[in-house]
Amino acid sequence: MTDISAYSIEELNTLSEKIREKILTTVSQNGGHLSSTMGAVDLIVAMHKVFDVKKDPFIFDVSHQAYAHKLLTDRWDRFDTLRQFGGLSGYTKPSESPYDYYVAGHSSTSISLAVGAAKAIALKKEERIPVAFIGDGSMSAGMVYEALNELGDRKYPVVIILNDNEMSIAKPIGAISKLLSQTMAGSFYQKFKGKVEKVLDHFPDGAAYMAKRFEESFKLITPGILFEEMGIEYIGPVDGHDIETLIETMEVAKAFGKPVIIHAQTTKGKGYEIAEGTKEHWHGVGAFDLKTGESAKKSGSKSATAIFSETLLAFADEDEKVVGVTAAMPSGTGMNVVMEKYPERFWDVAIAEQHAVTSMGPLAKEGFKPFCTIYSTFLQRGYDQVIHDIALMDLGVAFALDRAGIVGEDGETHQGAFDISYLRAIPNMTLLAPYNETTMRLAMAFAKEYEHPCAFRYPRGAFIAEDCSAPAFERGKANLLQEGEEDILFIGYGNGVGRAQKTAELMEREPAILDLRFVKPLDEAMLEKLAQNYKKWFVFSDSAKQGGVGSAILELLSQKGMLDITLTSFEYDDAFITHGNTKLVEESLGLLPEQLAKKINEKLEDRN
Repeated sequence: MTDISAYSIEELNTLSEKIREKILTTVSQNGGHLSSTMGAVDLIVAMHKVFDVKKDPFIFDVSHQAYAHKLLTDRWDRFDTLRQFGGLSGYTKPSESPYDYYVAGHSSTSISLAVGAAKAIALKKEERIPVAFIGDGSMSAGMVYEALNELGDRKYPVVIILNDNEMSIAKPIGAISKLLSQTMAGSFYQKFKGKVEKVLDHFPDGAAYMAKRFEESFKLITPGILFEEMGIEYIGPVDGHDIETLIETMEVAKAFGKPVIIHAQTTKGKGYEIAEGTKEHWHGVGAFDLKTGESAKKSGSKSATAIFSETLLAFADEDEKVVGVTAAMPSGTGMNVVMEKYPERFWDVAIAEQHAVTSMGPLAKEGFKPFCTIYSTFLQRGYDQVIHDIALMDLGVAFALDRAGIVGEDGETHQGAFDISYLRAIPNMTLLAPYNETTMRLAMAFAKEYEHPCAFRYPRGAFIAEDCSAPAFERGKANLLQEGEEDILFIGYGNGVGRAQKTAELMEREPAILDLRFVKPLDEAMLEKLAQNYKKWFVFSDSAKQGGVGSAILELLSQKGMLDITLTSFEYDDAFITHGNTKLVEESLGLLPEQLAKKINEKLEDRN
């Protein structure tokens, strides 16, 4: 580990520049988070100078900003494997390093974790200080204030570093973000400042100095009112790129012996001019050319997200009752296009999935058609609201679940594996999935007209299957794509249909292929009919096996007494799925079509 405790300020500044260069070189080749982690370098260097990472819990919120921390903790030589299969994670990961205190990939958990760590430290009577590193985008989530509420009451010694870059992933949303970033732009402060400047022009030097210090002091305390009212000491705002000032400030905070927030203002993309400032494009990137900033060429296939965006815009154009919400991911979900044209009907509510879900309920109740557009992995954060505020009321909210299935380099915290399992148990919920462009538009058309809760899932990137004509969606009705020559049935759900088709192309036997379409409710009549001719069933779905598509079908077979059917599911086993190139991850799981064809042939030979 790099010991920087004896480094001079000049040496620390040089180190920061080397770290930025290393991050730039690696991310330009591997892709990853860029602007946020570049802006956080000086703060993290100062953290490592002042606090002892060997004993003090360093807790990073989301942790996509923690690249500098990785480079300072024994991972410099391995950093070129960042986000690659078998390489370093793009987030903190204790199994990767003892200096990573906690797994983090979702936002707004750091202060709760710091409070928990502080409780443990107090019970153990140890001299350690939890240090939470949080960006202002994460401050938009309610969990942060739940944690601050207890921390302000119990007064545990915790240092919170608020990295205020005036941006989360998209532009900051909400009153709290404005309070953090725009207090100094208020009319009262501006009038006060103008009067002080006029007075200073007529003061002698000594008095002018004192008046100027008073003005600066006023500026420093104003944004901290919110935190101080909650019982948290506040220091700032300070320059998040002035390492000397940061060290002095952190030393003061460390000595307080009670909770304190350091409000540091930083520039996203610091050190790489092309990415500097509030440019959403540079938050997370694929490989790019360092000199020009141009992205590497991508596949020409249209992504499922792009199809969703186009279709939702068409719906909005033709029907003013269509509305929608996203939680800090307008570009990622494709909602940005609709938000730009109809800002009064489509909303970004910041990192607040619970609020996003609940707020759509009354809109449905009032006769609107809400599309709640959230990544599969992030809807987990609004699960109680789906049950209590939407399904219990049987309201017609359509949940558009982007990034369903394996998402690649983001890894365990972002894989969209669980939505079928956690939504299938909810009464009044209907679950469906498209498998190509045409069925995506048809699934959305069904969701638009459906007057009860429903959720449709679709993958990151393009669908596996080629486009083709297809009939409209009818609730609980599957679509048989081809008859089979033998007693083999491939059942595909969503993107799994394309995987089933690609696997069938490699088989000597020609199986029947069913586009299941709905996993809740199942097409019982179709499945009972197919059971008469096909006895060997294979399930393809990009989802967790437990509680998933195969499980739903097995429940039906058991209820109907159809015990002569053998079913094999190629869904994900009961384990978290690592990060890496999607194809390499799927290969490790044995899910490539050539692997699946081999497994099926072996099973069929064993049964003969």
